[in-house]
Amino acid sequence: MSEAPQHFDVAVVGGGPAGLAAAIALADAGARVALVAPRPGVDDWRTTALLGGSVDFLERHGVWAGLSAVAAPLKRMRLVDASGRLFRAPDVAFDAREIGRELYGYNVANGPLVAALSDAVAVRDGGIVRFEALFQTLDQGERADLLRLSSGETIAAALVIAADGRKSGVREAAGIEVKSWSYPQEALVLALAHSLPHHDTSIEFHTEAGPFTLVPHGPGRSSLVWMDRPEVIERMSGLDDAALALEIERRSGSALGTISIDSPRQRWPIAGFQARRLASGRVALVGEAAHGFPPIGAQGFNLTLRDVAALEDIVRAATHPPTGKPLDGALVAGRYGRTRRFDVAGRVTGVDLLNRSLLSGFLPLQFARAAGLMLAREVGPVRRLLMRAGLGAR
Repeated sequence: MSEAPQHFDVAVVGGGPAGLAAAIALADAGARVALVAPRPGVDDWRTTALLGGSVDFLERHGVWAGLSAVAAPLKRMRLVDASGRLFRAPDVAFDAREIGRELYGYNVANGPLVAALSDAVAVRDGGIVRFEALFQTLDQGERADLLRLSSGETIAAALVIAADGRKSGVREAAGIEVKSWSYPQEALVLALAHSLPHHDTSIEFHTEAGPFTLVPHGPGRSSLVWMDRPEVIERMSGLDDAALALEIERRSGSALGTISIDSPRQRWPIAGFQARRLASGRVALVGEAAHGFPPIGAQGFNLTLRDVAALEDIVRAATHPPTGKPLDGALVAGRYGRTRRFDVAGRVTGVDLLNRSLLSGFLPLQFARAAGLMLAREVGPVRRLLMRAGLGAR
């Protein structure tokens, strides 16, 4: 005989950065939160660039104190056209000081990021109850949705947040369809040590097979995200460390001097998708349950935190001042879907177009891309507009 449901205002499903951030923010908004999140079992050597309001979000919720000592500042960004195409874009440099900021943000390893978020969840034990189990089924009740877990427990929640990634079980249970697509690319990710300083500057080389991006990751270290054709990534992955380091040094034009490999390697296929709706009934999608796109321009997790911040604002408005009435999860989810649709659609479309412009041999598209970057280099207001847009500034 199953146990009686445990009742919460919000159930967050997902133990990655998106789910942890959502649980923290909604608890701080006054909701009683169930976090359905098994402990992560796989090491993640990737890094995340936290831009603009993302650092403010983490500071506001007491998470940043656990990250500041291991975060690498990002003050400048360079775009270098290494495509060899007929219409080549000029090199463009974006300096945060030009828009009145000391820096754009910070680059943080995913391991410490998840650890800091997990610590912040743990200290909110009065507002967050963590269930280290897997989500199994979702049923719509009269006043709440019922989530059944692999542990045999059942949770009743007025609002359900799907933060369980690209293959979201909650999204599927809610009947929300996705539009998905693929690219003829894979990504290779690793950390590097190098002999020359990076000067807190990320460098994104645009090649005809995708971006090759070096991001500061501490003194004398950078993280690499290399997007290329699958056969190239397969070949590079088969090289020993010394040979791979020489190839990275060659492709980067020795911009960082002598290179050595400083981490295990990770690779994955590049794809994109967007949920056709961000909410349905009492279910709202955040992060990679809602949207996914290539790792270009450090947009992914920053878009996720804007999802979470929007939900936080809507939940707080729905519960303050306290009325004594239960949270109307369907109302919150509907407002969230309407609030976030344009930002999400714009980012997904923008990154998709940029990636396809690199892969395409269509001359008018190459010309348009080169002309746009020429404007960014030569016209200050255009350059500053692009910088603010990249930060997600409103």
